[in-house]
Amino acid sequence: MVNKVNTEQFNELMKEDAVLVDFSATWCGPCKMLTPIMASVSEKLAGKCKVVSVDVDESSDLAEKFGIMAVPTVILFKKGEQVNAFSGFIPEPKVLEFVENNL
Repeated sequence: MVNKVNTEQFNELMKEDAVLVDFSATWCGPCKMLTPIMASVSEKLAGKCKVVSVDVDESSDLAEKFGIMAVPTVILFKKGEQVNAFSGFIPEPKVLEFVENNL
């Protein structure tokens, strides 16, 4: 399971080595398709990378801060710095490849 975080929790997580953040919305079809993939990715990357979700409607400040124009948008952070991102639905092997290539 992927934990949904608010702004305060997000800011605390930015101290971690690697955090994969799924910016999504409850009304977004592709976001719903990506949710189980992110849960699986979270299990497979346990110990390497934390995986969390941010609801762009509930945390619009974060969406604005990172220029989220489409959902889902997934951003990989290392020690609080944005490393890379992708938008839209991609299958699990591609998500894992994205993370591994950017860690």
